[in-house]
This record gives sequence, structure tokens and C-alpha cells, in this order.
Amino acid sequence: MMAGAAGVMQAATKVSFAVPAGACDCHTHIFGDPKQFPFFAGRSYTPQPALPAEMKALHASLQMERVVIVTPSVYGTDNAATLYGIRETGKGARGIAVIDEKTTDRELDAMHKGGVRGIRLNLATAGITDPAQGRERFQKAAARMKSRGWHIQIFANLGVIAGIRELVMDSPVPVVFDHFGGAKAALGLSQPGFAELLALVRSGKAYVKISGAYRASEKGPDYADAAPLARALIAANADRIVWGTDWPHPDSPGPAGRKATDVGAPLPIDDGRLLNQLPVWAPDAATRKKILVENPARLYGF
Repeated sequence: MMAGAAGVMQAATKVSFAVPAGACDCHTHIFGDPKQFPFFAGRSYTPQPALPAEMKALHASLQMERVVIVTPSVYGTDNAATLYGIRETGKGARGIAVIDEKTTDRELDAMHKGGVRGIRLNLATAGITDPAQGRERFQKAAARMKSRGWHIQIFANLGVIAGIRELVMDSPVPVVFDHFGGAKAALGLSQPGFAELLALVRSGKAYVKISGAYRASEKGPDYADAAPLARALIAANADRIVWGTDWPHPDSPGPAGRKATDVGAPLPIDDGRLLNQLPVWAPDAATRKKILVENPARLYGF
């Protein structure tokens, strides 16, 4: 495993298949210098810096030409680090912001000009497992995004997803679920809520990121037991699947006893090995092109 200047992991394994032109890593984060981009006081962890130059180095090795930078929970509703990452990366970058009721329309307009194309509901990070809370948050977000044409990205568990299923079906904007929709490889295809997730994908109303396989599986470094989940989602509707690294893999919330203000090193994830699982999940090159190129282009407006 190789590390960047700030200790951020770079891919140690070369890509083993032909990555199509225009491929997109649909889930990364930028953690800037905390003096310039201060963290949210209520955060659950403190990451090491992960800078645009390090992200670009990773993507050069993975043959990724496009990227989606997602505002992480450590910044609350401050999207400055994400916008900085987009600016530094260039025209091949888009962003997902985190907002609240205090975020003005003028701020949203400025973020759109800065490359933002959606908002994220960090339900899992906030410890929200009650579908009723998820419904309330989703309804407010959908009402706000309707006129803007942005999509709603949701980090939640399967129970919450099942609980908001009919709202997603009626959503006026696209919905994207993070990290396998919170499914766990060890629980298999029959785990509660996974059928509802598949139905939403099949309907075309929801996208799923087959990202951060290490969140779904504890069997590294290839996380082979996540393959049935990925294959089931792709089989449900390959037009609604996107891929992402979840770089720089912050160790959140971290081991027991670690304070939220203690700086934690990123998890030692080899993104080359993660990307090499995609041909295992999707053996057909045309399907991989949908996942890596066509679906992100549609969703993020590349």
C-alpha cells in the first residue's frame, strides 16, 4: 500500500481491465487544511487532510477522468471544501452538498455554478434509523430540490429506505442511495429491506452507488462476499447503478474510546483492488460502461 504526502492511501494494485473513456468515481471526499476549512463542532470523527492533488493522483492510476466530490459529515452544512475540490479538479468534477433550512436559494445558485448537482441526507451518520425521521427529512428535501433539478443522495440503512419507499416512488427528483443502500454482505440477499431497494432500482426511480464495498463486507481485501449484492443490484437495472471509491476512506466513527476530536488515519483500502472487482460484478463491458460513464453523465450532467 502506498500513501500520499498527508498519509492518504493511493492504489497499490494496477487496474486489470479496460476502463472506458469518461469513467467517473462517483463518491469521494476532500478534507482540506483545517485552518482553511474548519470542521463542524458536532462531528463524530476528525480525518487527516485529503487534498485534490492526492485525489487526482489516485484517479490517474485508476484511469478515472471524472469525479463526484461529496461533502462529508465533518463539515456539517459548510460545503467550502467540496467547492474547493471541484475548482482544483476542473471541468471533470461535480459535487454533492449538505444543506439545511438556513441555506439560502442564493447559496444554492452559487453552488450550482460551482458544480454541485445534488444534496446529501446523512441519515446514517446522524444515527437516524427511524423511518419517520427519514420521511420528514426526505419530504423537505424533495420540496426544495423540485424546482432546481438537483437529485437527493441518501446515506441510510435498509430499514429507513424501506420506510420511505413510496416517497421515493413519487419523488419529483432522482434519488441516489449510498454504499449498497446500507446492505450487509453477511446477511445475504434476503435481508430485510433489500427487496424494497431492488424494487426501487428496478422501477428506475432510484440509483444505487456500489461504492465502499468495505462498508458492506468485512472480508477484505477483495470483499468477495459483496459480489451477490452488487450483481443483484446490477441485474435489477444496470441503468441505475454508479460506482465509487469512497476515497479517502475515513475511519468513522473509529475505534471505541477515540474522541471525535482525535485525528484518525484513513482505512488501508486498496482502490485498485476495489475497482478490479467491477468486472467480477459486471462481466459485460457494455454494462460497465453504463455504470462508469453513461449513468454518471446523466445523473451529474457531465
